[in-house]
Amino acid sequence: MSIGNSPEDDRPADDLGPAELPADDRPPIGRALQQARIDSGLTVDQVSTATRVRVPIIHAIEQDDFSRCGGDVYARGHIRTLARAVGLDPAELLERFAADHGGRPAPTPAAPLFEAERIRPEPRRPNWTAAMVAAIVVVIAFVGFTAFRGDSEPDGGRTPVAGSGSTSAGTATAKPNPPKPADPKPHPSESAIAAAPQDKVTVKVSAPHGTSWISARDRNGRTLFDGLLAQGDAKTFEDKQQINLVLGNAGAIELLVNGKAIEDDFKPGMVERLTYTKGDPAAG
Repeated sequence: MSIGNSPEDDRPADDLGPAELPADDRPPIGRALQQARIDSGLTVDQVSTATRVRVPIIHAIEQDDFSRCGGDVYARGHIRTLARAVGLDPAELLERFAADHGGRPAPTPAAPLFEAERIRPEPRRPNWTAAMVAAIVVVIAFVGFTAFRGDSEPDGGRTPVAGSGSTSAGTATAKPNPPKPADPKPHPSESAIAAAPQDKVTVKVSAPHGTSWISARDRNGRTLFDGLLAQGDAKTFEDKQQINLVLGNAGAIELLVNGKAIEDDFKPGMVERLTYTKGDPAAG
């Protein structure tokens, strides 16, 4: 019989004698599967594609040769699969197979599997709790040792030795030197007077008390500054002969002219027009 044969080619011969039939007049399992396949109009290739059972094994089973199935368990599986594919009841064929091959396969005892599963060693996991406890014990021991060592040092290591007039170099602690007093800063007016050039008129305008609009011009009327002076800012103007000022919010302004502070009593919101020349600002 060739692979891929037609249903007509696989039809069994009709001239079998009575001696060739089983005692119960039922065809063998393989012959029954083959006849059902032919009656269903299926070829061996089609059954192999539908069941994923290889063609040589199907041919062997249809010849009642179950040696190529790999054992009774696989043979029963193939019989069940092929019977369903060709429309037969697999239960009847399986009963006949069991009768012809010594009954159903004995079930696998559960005790050995259970014992093997029970004695299987479990993977060991790191014991983080024990590691943490060990680390804590080490820290406590170190702290205790340090405290005990500090308490057990003799006082002689920190006190002067009799007759020597000196202290132990290992335990004596150096006392910090007292801070030196800051050098007295000169009065602003004094330093400014010393730094002010004698051949020019110098005017420093600062706004410590608020914002003020100011205008500064030289002797020729040229604008040196014209705008707002923000609180905390300062401007310095110089000219060889004369500085003319206009203060919009005079109460917010402090003046230093030729190095000397001006003590005028300016009022907030007042507008002051001032002119300063070289020398003593009181004379200007």
